[in-house]
Amino acid sequence: MPGEGNATGSRVTLHVVSSLDGFIARKDNNVSWLDVHGSVYESGVSISEEEAASFVKGIDCYVLGSRTYEHALELGWPYGDTPTVAVTGRTWPSTRESVEFYSGDLETLVRAKLAPRYRNIWLVGGAMLCQGFLSLGLVDEIRLTIAPVLLGDGLRLFGGLLTESNWDLRNVVAYKNGFVDLTYAASSV
Repeated sequence: MPGEGNATGSRVTLHVVSSLDGFIARKDNNVSWLDVHGSVYESGVSISEEEAASFVKGIDCYVLGSRTYEHALELGWPYGDTPTVAVTGRTWPSTRESVEFYSGDLETLVRAKLAPRYRNIWLVGGAMLCQGFLSLGLVDEIRLTIAPVLLGDGLRLFGGLLTESNWDLRNVVAYKNGFVDLTYAASSV
């Protein structure tokens, strides 16, 4: 059952941005489509830089795969000094004090390493890592942001490796830029 592994009071949130047709990246892992500039959705909300900064401050730890880590470095490291765990089998040079590398069992990572130290853990990609967390029931909450673009092909977040599970809708927010944020909690059913 989703979320069973986090009895310590910590919460693992899977957060990802997807296209309307369910892709999180193009086949070449390119995500330039995230910079979509479409028409303004007048009924949508906007968030100030202060609100966004305050929200991000509440995240205690990020977990990401090696390709997401590589992409974050290319972007100029959007995670600041927040502790970050890059799950990878590759050897990487240490570029930041806040980053540690992990290669091993995901349940051990969450239950033994992260849950005792952090309350608000955000899993931010990639697809294989997210699928691994989901299949092991290590995700308590899914925050799926839908971008107003159809890609037609690419890398899917939810591949064929997952089994059926129920999630409870907790919140929906539509933004002025046309993006929609859906928040689901692991179902207790």
